[in-house]
Amino acid sequence: MPHQTEARQVGTNRVAAHPIVIDIVSDIVCPWCFIGKRRLERALAERPDVRPTLRWCAFQLNPELPAEGVPRGPYMAAKFGGADHAERLQRSIEEAGRREDIRFDFGRIDRIPNSLDAHRLIRWAGYAARQDVAIDALFRAYFEDGRDIGQPTVLIDIATEIGFARTAAEAWLTGDADRLALKADDRAARQRGITGVPCYIVAGKYAISGAQEPEFFLPLLDLVTQGRVPTDE
Repeated sequence: MPHQTEARQVGTNRVAAHPIVIDIVSDIVCPWCFIGKRRLERALAERPDVRPTLRWCAFQLNPELPAEGVPRGPYMAAKFGGADHAERLQRSIEEAGRREDIRFDFGRIDRIPNSLDAHRLIRWAGYAARQDVAIDALFRAYFEDGRDIGQPTVLIDIATEIGFARTAAEAWLTGDADRLALKADDRAARQRGITGVPCYIVAGKYAISGAQEPEFFLPLLDLVTQGRVPTDE
């Protein structure tokens, strides 16, 4: 599975004898990916003797969207069979988010963005071992603050907010670096049969689909601590 450059180890300040790699296939415009990230973090917190390395893999739910994105209201109504149904689904997501301390504010989101440049920011942050910081910042910017993360100027602002130099962020995000590589990552995920996100590839072998509750991950993590699952390291 092609993946982002950064491999971030979580909880390295605690005793942990059992390393495991988890590839996370996600899209930054997917609310369940935001929820799933929080749930995975809670699962890992319950297993302090697992030392996870998280590798974020790019996936685009809407790769054919124009660079400027599309208005959110008509898009959601068309996708989910009407505005009323879309609103009901939105409320269920908001409720799930509250349980994970996420303040979804869909009313502030005007457009569905093309997420390719947001993925480029995530990859670039990974070169500086700051991928997780970038992902959190992008999720919050889009889902809680309603910022248009398809716009390079917004992404440059977010990059500076998490500590990158503006001139460096501008150079990266106004160019084409890693654009083809990220599209290749997306194709590779689809070739492996991944059609929705989040999807977690544990130890290079076991796939877990969807924003599962922490309890869903724990049996597999327990197998790792017992030395019965390859760790991909």
